[in-house]
Amino acid sequence: MRNLRLTLSYDGTDFHGWQTQPGYRTVQETLERAIAAVTGEPRVRVNASGRTDSGVHAIGQVVNFYTTTRHSPAVLVRAINAHLPPDVVVREVTEAPQAFDANRDAKRKLYRYVIHDGPVPSPFLRRYACQSRHRLDAAAMRRAAEPLRGRHDFRSFETDWPNRLSSVRTITHLAVNRLGDYIWIDVEADGFLYNMVRAIAGTLMNVGRGYWPESQVAAILQAGDRAQAGPTAPACGLFLVRVTYD
Repeated sequence: MRNLRLTLSYDGTDFHGWQTQPGYRTVQETLERAIAAVTGEPRVRVNASGRTDSGVHAIGQVVNFYTTTRHSPAVLVRAINAHLPPDVVVREVTEAPQAFDANRDAKRKLYRYVIHDGPVPSPFLRRYACQSRHRLDAAAMRRAAEPLRGRHDFRSFETDWPNRLSSVRTITHLAVNRLGDYIWIDVEADGFLYNMVRAIAGTLMNVGRGYWPESQVAAILQAGDRAQAGPTAPACGLFLVRVTYD
């Protein structure tokens, strides 16, 4: 029995999230059917680094699965992709240690939230960026985000708290950048709560619009109350960029 590690990318727009759900099109079920078609194994189960919600995209999602197939990794990339729809693709297949678990062994994940705040919305970006009707102050958003770095209780940024045993997480990297009419917020942490990045993005956008002072974000973090934070930003702007295991 081999343990294989896959890296895949997908456009989450037309998927009802990652996890298999009866009656809905999901990334997990789509991938498992493609792998089964290649390996001939009827009960393929893939284990992902984490679930993505409906409409959320991935550039570097990581999964692992066990198989008896003798196909080489290079052959598996081509064969699985031949059975996948255009909105999901396997980028790489590698051999993994038997004990490797894509979810439990993940050390950090990096998410990127993309915003377009140009004067005219673009119909070509509506699936891949949050379009703000207000020009945002990216520098103010950057300064406001500073208190979120480090280890904190992020329950103010968790939808339907509590979803996990603990809402304490460590953000190791948080950056707000602008290029032209685009702003992107990068958040890397040792784990994420339900809608955490989208809640952070919605909160920082309120600062960027001038609705709140920069100091409001620190106060929201300390409040421990989701009602104090900004709205959950639309799913279309969120990308899982990479998962780190070392």
